[in-house]
Amino acid sequence: MMNIGILNSGGDCPGLNAVIEGVVGAAHYRGWKVIGFYDGFEGLLSTENERRYEELTPQSCRNIRAMGGTILGTVNKGNFAIKVGIGEKGEIEPPVLEKTRETVHRLNLDALVVVGGDGSQSTALLLSEIGLPVVGVPKTIDNDLGATDLTFGFQSAVEVVTESIDRIRTTANSHRRMMVVEVMGRHAGWIALYGGLSAGADVILLPEIPFELDNVVRDIRMRRAAGQREIIVVVSEGAKLGDTVMTLDAETTGEVRLGGIGQFIAKKLEEATEIETRCVVLGHTQRGGAPIAFDRVLGVRFGSAAVGLIERKEFSRMVALRGTEIVSVSIEDAVKSLHRVDPDCQLVCTARDLGVSFGDVASRS
Repeated sequence: MMNIGILNSGGDCPGLNAVIEGVVGAAHYRGWKVIGFYDGFEGLLSTENERRYEELTPQSCRNIRAMGGTILGTVNKGNFAIKVGIGEKGEIEPPVLEKTRETVHRLNLDALVVVGGDGSQSTALLLSEIGLPVVGVPKTIDNDLGATDLTFGFQSAVEVVTESIDRIRTTANSHRRMMVVEVMGRHAGWIALYGGLSAGADVILLPEIPFELDNVVRDIRMRRAAGQREIIVVVSEGAKLGDTVMTLDAETTGEVRLGGIGQFIAKKLEEATEIETRCVVLGHTQRGGAPIAFDRVLGVRFGSAAVGLIERKEFSRMVALRGTEIVSVSIEDAVKSLHRVDPDCQLVCTARDLGVSFGDVASRS
């Protein structure tokens, strides 16, 4: 019999509970016990007097795959928040590492499953380097981990964006307005690209494709001149105007809270086109709610595959989706690079063929 732990770290997204259920189900099938830690890595700092964990059973996790969020909670701050930028990482204080080691040994854990994005997996790698048996499960709503084709939660977010734009379009058409929809996507524009293409957006602005407002204005004017009543612009929160990244507080290049590009673009476009314009920031609605079927299935598959890695004692590795198969990759390789939109990829070319403007010189209407 083996004892394994599991935790979620970083931002939440639909499908986390599916991973938990997958891990618990696969472990129970093998006769193992699972300990779930509350509030990410912080749960590893539990003491005998302050238990921030509980045993998870198939009964306590029955059908949680259909639930949004995570029953274990998650955080992206605290003693283990070491990610400070692309390809950069900080350090965890030695006393924190030692307390973590003590918790793992006190609970007789044979392995720890870490569900999280590049920052969380970087932390998992540090725990692995001090001798803890760790396996990773990729989690990022932005779909920007380079080691896997897709991450759970991404498709659910795209569904939210698509439905939201469908609703926004009807009111935009009624009032002959332009609507700017800001969506998540710090370094990668996958949500904007998939969501915008799915919902028939006229303009899609991505972090990977530099754009100029003059080009966007030109394409919008052409659509209005052709008699189009409503204009839909989708913009990733990490899209840059020149070298500027909009944040909620100030311009910066660090890992901070992004936001504001939608409002900024809406104001500039309204001034240039004289079309009444509104901005909608979808924000955390993209993270909320129940996962769609695809993410429920991918979540339980990832969870089951993580238990398989533990059974084979393949530690310091992360499960990943390649094509239709679940494979494993080293955590070190997984955090080396981000999965970003290739400006020349087939999806972008398809959008261009349909007349979508990306605000660059190659755009046409």
